[in-house]
Amino acid sequence: MRPIDFLNIRPATADDYQTIYSFLCDLEEMVLDNTAFRAIFRRNLTDSCVRYRVAEQNGEVVGFVSCHIQYLLHHTGRVGEIQELYVRPENRNQRIGHQLVAYLENMARSEGFVNLEVTTNQRRTDTIRFYEQTGFRLSHRKLMKVLEG
Repeated sequence: MRPIDFLNIRPATADDYQTIYSFLCDLEEMVLDNTAFRAIFRRNLTDSCVRYRVAEQNGEVVGFVSCHIQYLLHHTGRVGEIQELYVRPENRNQRIGHQLVAYLENMARSEGFVNLEVTTNQRRTDTIRFYEQTGFRLSHRKLMKVLEG
């Protein structure tokens, strides 16, 4: 494991669009619709219930995390859900992902969330192991139905 250079975690801006788009295409292992992605990205930058954060090392964006906030009846409170977390492959194993999750945990605690949740595809066994290492535990199953347009 390489030593960690200084890491700066900051809110994402419109200028981070292209980098985050490339991160998410890599994460999803497909080319995402650029026009739709850009529209959603811009909209979410102004939504107080969506938090986009980037991790920078030496002025370069090396990671990204998004958290969507909801007020859920069945939790009787505010819940944050990690929607995406990505660290560049060449920057992995430096605990950047751990620091992004810790950042969200601190934010969630300071803002009075009752839970911080994450869902990931069951085929991503390394990702599941990462989240378990950061203190998440398996408690639910998520079912999904694709709606054809």
